Amino acid sequence: MAINRNLPTRSLGSSGLQSSAIGLGCMSLSGTYGASNDEAGIAVIREALDRGITLLDTSDAYGNGHNEELVGKAIKGRRSEVVLATKFGNVGGRGGKTADGRPEYVPVACEASLSRLGVDVIDLYQPGRLDPTIPVEDTVGAIAELIRQGKVRYLGLSEVSAEQLRKAHRVHPVSALQIEYSLATRFIEREILATARELGISIVAYNVTAHGLLAGSASVQLGTNDPRTRLSRFSKENLPRNLQTVAALDSMAEAKGYSPTQLSIAWLLSRGEDIIPLVGLTRRTHLADNLSALDISLREDELQTLDRAFAPGVIVGDRAPAEVMRFSPS
Repeated sequence: MAINRNLPTRSLGSSGLQSSAIGLGCMSLSGTYGASNDEAGIAVIREALDRGITLLDTSDAYGNGHNEELVGKAIKGRRSEVVLATKFGNVGGRGGKTADGRPEYVPVACEASLSRLGVDVIDLYQPGRLDPTIPVEDTVGAIAELIRQGKVRYLGLSEVSAEQLRKAHRVHPVSALQIEYSLATRFIEREILATARELGISIVAYNVTAHGLLAGSASVQLGTNDPRTRLSRFSKENLPRNLQTVAALDSMAEAKGYSPTQLSIAWLLSRGEDIIPLVGLTRRTHLADNLSALDISLREDELQTLDRAFAPGVIVGDRAPAEVMRFSPS
């Protein structure tokens, strides 16, 4: 797999699948956080490939399939450069269900994703959310069958508990767990991270700036149309307190000559070789800044300072809306 920039690589679990140390989360290229433009989105993905990013993460839920189509157009002629990860099953309330993990639905979803992506095989396939009405073993068993058929290469999971991770791994080896992880969101350190490491499963970390809380894009007065007002950590009561915590990150970033975003990514990279942060952006000009996090060396005293400032529980408020938290580990 060609890497055009000398980016370090990391293993996705014990499968032997190698990824760039930082991956590209493509969700924001389909209008999730505002207006999007296909031409600009394709340019972002191709710029990421040019700079050595190999892991592209998408889902059939992003833009109701639009994101997979966009990724498919962007990687046409460059499939060999890509570790292609996509998700299924997050149906967002359609038919009264939040997620669909029925074994009979899994191959249907996979065929639709293969078509939209314009590929013959998906490298990493994962349920975006587990169906609470279906045993995880049944959903994973259906993905294992797709692996035997050659339509999927490796199994991934997303937003599951340590117990669910163990159950899935007994059915078929899990290569990666995609889950929220950042300085502001550290719940996986209680049990999930240790379980993943015991089983040889890598962590693909998303929302690495906690909806911009760690990026300096939040102020005490959020606009009335800002979607973050749905999150309790951005409430009028919690946001001022959380911004006081984030000031420690801002201060260290300024002293080191980097942005808070770059330092947030560097902190994740420092947590272990089994952590692969996903960066999400809409402008190709931001790629170089995000990749500069790979050049940051954090001293032990700096890591301790950040650990103290962002000790689990210091950031107050839930990481997602209440209707999402009902079906997510916390």
